[in-house]
Amino acid sequence: MPDLYDVAAIGNAIVDVISPADDAFIDAQGLAKGGMTLVDAQRSSALYAEMAPGVETSGGSAANTVAGVASFGGAAVFLGKVANDQLGAVFTHDMRAIGARFDNLPLQIGPATAACMINVTPDGQRTMCTYLGASTHFAEDDVDDTVIEAAKIVYLEGYLFDAEPARRAFAKAAGLARASGRMLALTLSDGFVVERHRQALLGFIDSQVDLLFANEVEATALFQTDSFEAAAEALRGRVKLAAVTRGEKGSVILSQGERLQVAPERVEKVVDTTGAGDQYAAGFMFGLSRGRPLQACGRLASLAAAEVISHYGPRPQVQLKDLAAAKGF
Repeated sequence: MPDLYDVAAIGNAIVDVISPADDAFIDAQGLAKGGMTLVDAQRSSALYAEMAPGVETSGGSAANTVAGVASFGGAAVFLGKVANDQLGAVFTHDMRAIGARFDNLPLQIGPATAACMINVTPDGQRTMCTYLGASTHFAEDDVDDTVIEAAKIVYLEGYLFDAEPARRAFAKAAGLARASGRMLALTLSDGFVVERHRQALLGFIDSQVDLLFANEVEATALFQTDSFEAAAEALRGRVKLAAVTRGEKGSVILSQGERLQVAPERVEKVVDTTGAGDQYAAGFMFGLSRGRPLQACGRLASLAAAEVISHYGPRPQVQLKDLAAAKGF
């Protein structure tokens, strides 16, 4: 099978509602600042009614990463599930408009398209409440064999570990990727995801994953340690390649033969950290799919993350390929 895609990503298809908020609002709503909480449709609607005016944009972690890959000029495809409703139509249009392939059939009967209520405090921290809706109905039959077999990197979103059908879809995608000699990548997504599914994640990482993305909180939670160094050493022994972000400290790239420190790109003001990890993964995988050295992959990743945290929303507002060219990347 020829290489048709740089990245094929599987994840939750979500429409984000992003609003400014202060810490008092976060506390009053009983939310865990900086984290992601799963909610039902009723709680999602009630929170939406209390939030400040904001913006609505197609999101979802892996879908955001696909948007980043496309912005770099890469060939990308997204696999996920929306409902046959207005938000589902918006999401489908948005994915195709950025040049990404998205062909999964919408859910005809069942819950509505997923939505994420995101409150952003003045320090740039995003607090998310996610109604997963139709996205949880992504299943094995939604995994297109020809897409997986034609992608250089198959990228899986850790948030999907909350849905059993999606776990089976992960297993199918992983088997197809391995049989086709493709690289399998996983993002841990969130510290709470790690806490809920630590043993299942470890088993999947040990048996299937070639490339792991995590932030410092997720990495330490995975190995139940307060030490970043201990977590880094544990990761090095489990996967061929890992990229761990550390906020203003930049990121660390770990392979079985080396450890690279990548400095963060300078940002004049952090506005909204939503999508930072998603765009980091986009830059890294775009570079890797194009044969760039690991240090260069890290620089592209940092560039993409810096762009997205400089404005509201989880996707680039400029063409990342132009930004990279201007920086000499």
